Amino acid sequence: MNIAVVDDEEIIRRQVKGLIEKQGTEFDVEVYASGEALLCSGKSYDMIFLDIQLDGMNGIETAKRIREQSEDAVLVFISGLKDYVFEAFDVAAFHYLLKPIEENRFREIFGRAVKEAEKQTEKGREQLFIKTKYRHITLYHRDILYAENRGRKVELHTKGDTIEIYAVMNELETQLGESFFRCHRGYLVNMAHIAEYDNGMIRLGNGECIYLAKKRYNEFVKAYMRYLRNGGTACV
Repeated sequence: MNIAVVDDEEIIRRQVKGLIEKQGTEFDVEVYASGEALLCSGKSYDMIFLDIQLDGMNGIETAKRIREQSEDAVLVFISGLKDYVFEAFDVAAFHYLLKPIEENRFREIFGRAVKEAEKQTEKGREQLFIKTKYRHITLYHRDILYAENRGRKVELHTKGDTIEIYAVMNELETQLGESFFRCHRGYLVNMAHIAEYDNGMIRLGNGECIYLAKKRYNEFVKAYMRYLRNGGTACV
């Protein structure tokens, strides 16, 4: 498992790296002194320990940039203050670790974070197998933005394409699972790609908007909050 530690205090970087290495040899840890250094590395990590009060780009802004590149990374914020806890949840942080870091508390949070990272890895492998007239396609669930009902057909809108298939929305909803929500009889949205919403519309991270039926609004909010609480990531 690849893990990054980002903190502008060398003593904290050494401490967190040492605590992780105590948990086992299967963890590959790299340290960075700034958010900019992490982002410039171009590397993806399963888990990131991120100081909030960084010099230069702060931890919250760094986390937003990370979310643009990786929806699945487990983020654990490190801070000497509780003031940023709500902002941390805005970027789907897994946990908020206060300084000074206590070893037993770290061990507990780290163990839970490892399980979450493993769960996110499995989610990232979930696939939908599609057979059309001319081709067979395998789509990762994470790459599907939303499904749109078109009479006897369904259009799957992905990050790079729109694929038209013969399908029934109810059956597709079952296949795609709890990360997708039937926001309207004609739409099934991937909650990982939601940027914002109101009682009539959902806007996705790519700027597209889809309908949210007013009668489904309350159920949608509950489902979306449950999705985030269970480790789902928000599009920022």
